[in-house]
Amino acid sequence: MRKLTWIAAASMAVGLAIVLASYIARTASADYSESSASAALEYFDPATTENGFSVDVLIDGRLATEYSARGRRYIEALQNAEYELRIHNPTGSRVAVALSVDGMNTIDARHTSAWDAHKWVIEPYGTINVRGWQMSSDNARRFYFTTERDSYGAKIGQTENLGLISAVFFHERKPFHILPVTPGQSRNNRDEDDRMRDEKAPTESTESAGTSAPSNAAKERSARAYPPPDDESAATGIGRTINNGVRWVTMDLDPRPIGDVTIRYEYRDALVRLGIIPRDYPPRPDVLNRRERAEGFEPKYCPQP
Repeated sequence: MRKLTWIAAASMAVGLAIVLASYIARTASADYSESSASAALEYFDPATTENGFSVDVLIDGRLATEYSARGRRYIEALQNAEYELRIHNPTGSRVAVALSVDGMNTIDARHTSAWDAHKWVIEPYGTINVRGWQMSSDNARRFYFTTERDSYGAKIGQTENLGLISAVFFHERKPFHILPVTPGQSRNNRDEDDRMRDEKAPTESTESAGTSAPSNAAKERSARAYPPPDDESAATGIGRTINNGVRWVTMDLDPRPIGDVTIRYEYRDALVRLGIIPRDYPPRPDVLNRRERAEGFEPKYCPQP
């Protein structure tokens, strides 16, 4: 199956990148520091970066500290802070990444399977920064942390997957050519052609299955009852408009994902309740000194409550 994808520029110094949008072309934020990196590594579980693919969250330009717990990867959301997603392709070939925030595709806000989603394209060894919801071929609107009630998902009626960032990576399938059978062709060559045709067949059936499945899943989701959005839990809003030029390209992708990175985000109180980060206790006062200063009477009447 040939898939339409979105292409974003990778900023590598090897001449392989095609610059499309200046903000996407950066390999690191100007505010990225070694101290931020070391803080993240203290909590980061390498197993959550699959096959070398990575997704970092930059909050107001700084790398968010990551916490690994319960087999997941967590970050702390900061109220009203803008953030962006830095995505790296460690391979020597072009890849496409289906990127969702709060369960919605960052390109068209649809909730689909990763295979059926429109995707961002990353050049070999490239890095892109996605800073917001793509609203047109020229503009995007910034991601920022807010409440569920104020979230973009609440505004368009999609609140069942708030608090989640997900990226699924797909390789570009290498084209191959099947030579026509000619008189005198050896049996070994014919066997090789048959093998190549046999390998292609499961791929086609897999693609067909992938396109039919979402309809049933969508019906099942629509039948569920979800609680209304609240004003305490973190979600992503739709913020200010920024320039971000993109263009359509056609890619032939292998339907089998080669990497999958998922990040959960919550405000600090929720992370404490989940046991992800320790509770902050205020400094304990000097109890004995306080008790030594106690007095039995003061020369005044009882105060009004």
